[in-house]
Amino acid sequence: MSAQNPYNKMIDNMVMTASKEELTLMLYEGAIKFCNQAITAINDKDFMKANLLLIRVQDIIREFQITLRRDNEISRYFDAMYEYMYRRLVEANYSKDVAIVEEVLGLTREFRDTWKEAMRLAKTS
Repeated sequence: MSAQNPYNKMIDNMVMTASKEELTLMLYEGAIKFCNQAITAINDKDFMKANLLLIRVQDIIREFQITLRRDNEISRYFDAMYEYMYRRLVEANYSKDVAIVEEVLGLTREFRDTWKEAMRLAKTS
């Protein structure tokens, strides 16, 4: 039995002890990281790696869609945006178009920043 990588152990611990809000933030951060890595992989012509990274982002976006509460207007807006982002990621993965990944990256950053602000406001109220 091999020893677990200390970094992976730390990440596992963070995930296991995080609140739902913090987990959502971690997912946004992960999607951003994977988009950036996919852009690098595409630029390096490492299309297999880009494929795997873009699929990871797609999986995160789908998770956001699955966990949405669908009982209000804002949820329908988020669902439509997530669906758009997902379709763009599929297109980017097919065409290996960095511009599309950058578009999704920008949207993901906006969602992440909005989420962070919502978390901050929830703590102060």
